[in-house]
Amino acid sequence: MEPISVNLQNQTSIESNVVQSLRLLERCSKMVEIKQIHARLYKTGLIGEPNAVSRHLASTASPDFGSLTYVRKVFDEISRPNTFMWNTMIRGYSNSNEPEAALLLYHQMLCHSVPHNAYTFPFLLKACSTLSALEETQQIHAHIIKTGFGLDVYATNSLLHVYAISGCIKSAHLLFERLLERDIVSWNSMIDGYAKFGRLEMAFEFFKNMPVKNVVSWTAMISGFVGAGLNKEALNLFCEMLIAGVKPDKVALGISLSACAHLGALDQGRWIHAYIAKNGIKIDRILGCVLIDMYGKCGDMEEALEVFTKLEKRGTSEWTTIINGFAIHGQAQEALDLFVQMNKAGIKPNLITFTAILTACSHAGLVDDGKSMFKSMTTVYRLNPTIEHYGCMVDLLGRAGLLMEAKDLIEKMPLKPNAAIWGALLNACWIHGHLELGKQIGKILLEIDPGHGGRYIHLARIHAAAGEWDQAVEVRSQMKHRGVSKLPGCSSISLNGIVHEFSAGDGCHPQMEKIYWMWNQITEKLRQEGYKPATGDLLLDLYDEEKERAIQYHSEKLAIAFGIISTRPQTTIRIVKNLRVCEDCHIVTKLISKIYSRDIIVRDRTRFHHFKNGKCSCRDYW
Repeated sequence: MEPISVNLQNQTSIESNVVQSLRLLERCSKMVEIKQIHARLYKTGLIGEPNAVSRHLASTASPDFGSLTYVRKVFDEISRPNTFMWNTMIRGYSNSNEPEAALLLYHQMLCHSVPHNAYTFPFLLKACSTLSALEETQQIHAHIIKTGFGLDVYATNSLLHVYAISGCIKSAHLLFERLLERDIVSWNSMIDGYAKFGRLEMAFEFFKNMPVKNVVSWTAMISGFVGAGLNKEALNLFCEMLIAGVKPDKVALGISLSACAHLGALDQGRWIHAYIAKNGIKIDRILGCVLIDMYGKCGDMEEALEVFTKLEKRGTSEWTTIINGFAIHGQAQEALDLFVQMNKAGIKPNLITFTAILTACSHAGLVDDGKSMFKSMTTVYRLNPTIEHYGCMVDLLGRAGLLMEAKDLIEKMPLKPNAAIWGALLNACWIHGHLELGKQIGKILLEIDPGHGGRYIHLARIHAAAGEWDQAVEVRSQMKHRGVSKLPGCSSISLNGIVHEFSAGDGCHPQMEKIYWMWNQITEKLRQEGYKPATGDLLLDLYDEEKERAIQYHSEKLAIAFGIISTRPQTTIRIVKNLRVCEDCHIVTKLISKIYSRDIIVRDRTRFHHFKNGKCSCRDYW
C-alpha cells in the first residue's frame, strides 16, 4: 500500500499546479498565451481537473479573445462537462454574432440532463433578446418554472427584460405584477420596454412610482423622451436628474447632447460639455461623435471642429459627422477638403459619408464635384449607391436647373424611385418655373405618398402659379377629403437654458404682447428700407393685402422678434425651424441682420442659413 504522505504530496502538487495555471490565465492578454496554458494543462495532466478546465474555458470564451471555434473544440473534448462549463459556452455564444448557437447548445444540455442553476437562464434569454425569438423565450419561461427558478430574481429579471424589449409588454407587465421580489432592474426593464415602444405615459408612471432610481432609470426615461421627439422634456428630466444627485454616465450625457442637437440648444450643449470636462470624463469616440454632431446642429462649426481635432482616435463615424456638419452649413469646400484628408489618413468612407459629401455639393451647387463623387462610389470605393444617394443627385441636378438630366437619372436608376426623390424634383420644378413637368410629378407624388400634406401643397402651388385656380382648389379639396393635414410651421429659440417655441400666428407665449409690438417696430423699419413682401410662395387666390397678412406672423419672425427683445444688442440669435424657410422670411431676415446689426443663424429642415450684414451664407441658393 502506497504511503499516505505520498498521496498528500501528489495532491498538493496537483493543487499547486492548478493554482499556478489559474494565475497565469488571469495574466493572459492574447490567444497565443491562452493556447500555451492549454498545452501546459495537457503536459501536467491537469486537463482532467474540473476547476482548471472550467477556468480555462471561461477565459477562452471571453469576448476579449473571441475565438469560439477554438473554445468549442476544447469543450467538445471534455468527457462530462459540468453546469459551469455549459453555462460558459452558452454565455460565449450569447455574447457573439452566433446567438442561435446558444439555443442549440441548451437543447443539447437538456438532452444530457445537465442540472441548471440561476446563471443558465440569463445567458439564454440574452440570446433570445438578440434574435427577437419570442417563441423560444416562452419555452424557456416554461423551463424556468419547471426547474424551480420561477422565483429567482436573476432569471425572472432576464425574462422580464426580453418580454419588455421584444414588444410583449403585456406579458412583461403581467410577470412584473406577479414578482414577489422586485429590484431596481425589474423596474428599469418596464420603463425601458414602455419607452421603446412609445408608451411614454406608462413608462413615466413606472418611473415615478419606483422606490429607488439609479442612473439607468433616468437614462431610460430621457432616452424615451428623445426617441419620441420630446427633446425639451428630455432636457428638463436631465436637469432633474442632476438636482436629485444622480451622476450621469456617458450614455445619459450622449442622449442629452442629442436632445440639445435636435433643439439647437447650444447653451445647454455647452454646459453638458463643460460638465464632462469638469468631472474628468474621458471623451471617447462615441461621446466625441455626439459632441461634434451637437455643435454642428447648433450652428457652431468652430467648436465642432475643435472637438474633432482633439479626439485621440478618429474613425469613419467621426470624419463623417464633421463632414456632414459642414455640409448642412453650406460650407462645401471645407467638407470636400476634409474628405480628402480622410482618405489621406487611410480612413475608408462609407455610404453615410457619401450622403454627407453629396449633400454638401447639392447645397453649394457644385455639380461637377457631385457627379465625380457619385461616380467614385462604384469605381473607387466599391460601394453601391442607395436610394439616398440618388436622391442627393436628383436634388443637386434639380437645384442647378438641370431638370431633364435629373428626370433622366430617375428613369434610369436601378432602384424604384421613392417619394423623397420625386419630391426633390418637384421642388426644383417650382424653383425654376418648370410648371408642366411639376404638374406631372405632382400627380405621381399624390399616388405614391397620399398621406403627406406637403405633396398636395406643392402641386396646388404649381397649379396656382400657372393660373389654374380650379385645379389648385381641386387638389386642396382632395387633401381635405382624405383627411390629410399640413405640418404647421414651428420655430424655437433657446435662451438662458429655456427653449421657447412659436407657431405661425402664435398667441400662447407669455410675452406675446411685447413680441407683437416688437414685430410691428421691425415691420416699420423694413418698409423704410424698401421691403415689399414676397408672396409668391402662397398658393391661395388672395388679394395682395391678405397675402401680406398671411406671411406677417410666420413662426421664425416671431422667434426673431422675441430674440431681439430678450438679448443684448449684437448678440447672435439662433433659430431652429421644422420647415424650409420661405422666400419672404429669407428676405426679411437678411434685412433684419443689417438693420439691427445682428448675426442670425437659422436652421431649417435641410440646412443652415447664416445671416449677416444683409447677406446669407447660402447666397440665396437653397
